[in-house]
Amino acid sequence: MSKKRTQYSSEFKAKLALAAICGNETVPQLVARYHVYPTQINSWKQQLIEQAAELFSKNNTAANKEGHTTDDLHRVIGQLAVERDFLVRKLNH
Repeated sequence: MSKKRTQYSSEFKAKLALAAICGNETVPQLVARYHVYPTQINSWKQQLIEQAAELFSKNNTAANKEGHTTDDLHRVIGQLAVERDFLVRKLNH
């Protein structure tokens, strides 16, 4: 029977990648401590190095994906105002 693949959180990956970059512990030491393969640590380290510039970019796409734009928020405010006005008119009659 095959073993289910372990899914690691992004926080865990970042922690190990930073530890590998800092050099306080070697990759074999991290492997022994956290029981992950060295190729995983090296690939997470490479991903962190390649994508670190995006974290500090002015138009951070990760933040834009999670956050709402002002146009979206204005549209929702307008919709709520129309619904409120409709309900107020219905209650007064």
